[in-house]
Amino acid sequence: LLVISLVAATCFLQTKAAGVYCSNSYTRCYRKYIQCPEECPSTTAMNSNNKVCYTDCDRPPCKSQCRMRKPNCNRHGSACYDPRFIGGDSIVFYFHGKSNEEFSLVSDSDLQINSRFIGHRPAGRDRDFTWIQALGFLFNSHKFYLEAAKSPSWNNEVNHLRYSPNKDIKISRVTMRNSVIVTIKNKAEIMVNVVPVTKEDDMIHNYKVPSDDCFAHLEVQFKFLNLSPNVDGILGRTYKPDFQNPAKPGVAMPVVGGEDSFKTSSLLSNDCKICIFSESQADIDTVKSEIEYATLDCTSGASSGYGIVCRK
Repeated sequence: LLVISLVAATCFLQTKAAGVYCSNSYTRCYRKYIQCPEECPSTTAMNSNNKVCYTDCDRPPCKSQCRMRKPNCNRHGSACYDPRFIGGDSIVFYFHGKSNEEFSLVSDSDLQINSRFIGHRPAGRDRDFTWIQALGFLFNSHKFYLEAAKSPSWNNEVNHLRYSPNKDIKISRVTMRNSVIVTIKNKAEIMVNVVPVTKEDDMIHNYKVPSDDCFAHLEVQFKFLNLSPNVDGILGRTYKPDFQNPAKPGVAMPVVGGEDSFKTSSLLSNDCKICIFSESQADIDTVKSEIEYATLDCTSGASSGYGIVCRK
């Protein structure tokens, strides 16, 4: 009977849903403990649908729900494809930039996120086809980057994602290869997935991808916390409360320009024309605006500890 009771208790503990504690004082659900749904009882372990429990702690009522742990390229804060952005205002736009150059995606007083574009220009075209190959992060006095490694062909059994170590960045592995969640505590959470330009994409869009490069690139979805009203950058400016998006409504591919304004000299530089990031705490504007749609999902994976953490 004792053995049976112990086994039953163990099974109960294994199946009981976990909870999410909102520990960030910036959020509206601060200090709330929220139970996870039965269909996704864990914040880390994946079920067959690859979904986990999360709570957006900035949005009362404080409830949990299930979500995918990979970027959703059809939701705000995403940057996917060649590349297509969906801003904080939920407007879709394209920014092509130039191959082998770096551009600022987000520039705030205490956070800078840059991107490196790769691509090529087939004969007869007047611009490059481009994809996001790398991201560079600057926050306070810290610097960090991650990138999709160049490869002539795609192999699902090979990890194409590389990143620099940083004790103030938390990296949670979503799958064994090519998918991670990057957490900068109290600033941002970034879901990253590495994908190639497939043969089907090549045929549909007539990219004319060369045989020696599959153009491995990043699919990204950002969630921000505590951005200032002065935030700028290709994506960052769409989180301004009064931003008027120049993307033309009703156009199949609304392209916005401004390459000269967003261009940086390197992946880890903050020297673009619109950049407002400062490494000096004395120069940082402490007046912050908690924008409702630009918040960090407060899960245990996003609020606990520092360092590199890899999970299946």
